[in-house]
Amino acid sequence: MKRISPHFWYSKSQRNGVFILLLFIGLLQIISGYLHHQRSTEVIPTKQLSIYQRQIDSLRILKSNPSKKKIFPFNPNYVSDFKGYQLGMSIEEIDRLHKYRDQGKFVNSVQEFQKVTRVSDRLLQTISPYFKFPKWKSNASQQKEETFKISENRVLNTSTRDINKATQSDLKLINGIGEKLSARIIKYRNRIQGFTFKDQLDEVWGLDAAVIRRIWNSFRIIEKPTIEKININTASFKDVLKIPYIDYQLCKRIFEYRDQFAEFQNLTELQRIDSFPKNKYDRIVLYLLAD
Repeated sequence: MKRISPHFWYSKSQRNGVFILLLFIGLLQIISGYLHHQRSTEVIPTKQLSIYQRQIDSLRILKSNPSKKKIFPFNPNYVSDFKGYQLGMSIEEIDRLHKYRDQGKFVNSVQEFQKVTRVSDRLLQTISPYFKFPKWKSNASQQKEETFKISENRVLNTSTRDINKATQSDLKLINGIGEKLSARIIKYRNRIQGFTFKDQLDEVWGLDAAVIRRIWNSFRIIEKPTIEKININTASFKDVLKIPYIDYQLCKRIFEYRDQFAEFQNLTELQRIDSFPKNKYDRIVLYLLAD
């Protein structure tokens, strides 16, 4: 008996359909293999991959510990990736801190932490109250302050201790006083005929409080100056105007008062003059007498 092929039972159109189906399946397998090959050969930059991994790890930990949001005091020099994410820092901000620490450097203040990491003012205000810097930092600051105090209290080897006899060279030994300031002090001292009160030194333009403290650490008023006085009742307008602490308007009011009452019986009468600067009375009377 003649054997009949299995394809004999399919019509021509059915055989064509089967052939097309097999061809389509083959094409799908080829495309799938190509895409799989492309994905497997795609190269992800190492740094980017590390960032992704750190994000995934931190998010996984945060998810497993949703209730742990309380912040405890910590040393900002040792902020880990996870700690940084908890605090609200970005990857770039954390990396800047780590890069800084890799150089063997430490942040020693809130301001320095912001300078290194570039965190926002708002975030810094939130997390900085929890910063806990090491004791050696506090000790270093204290030591620096004590050293500064020692230098402030150091007595210089000047030719005299009397501020009214100090030379320009003596004054230049003071830290913060150079050629110009020393000359200005001498010029003002000559103008007022010598320092009678310590706070007269405050009137020298350009001297700050720290420099003045250094001056009085090495000098003092040993002999008060002998000041040439003028008679308020006989002096000319021009002579009175030359007196330190008396300007044109005050001089004018002094002479108006003298013209009205003929003369001053006592220098305390100066304080009766309208708008007289009573805070300068003790200085002004150094140059006057009432005869």
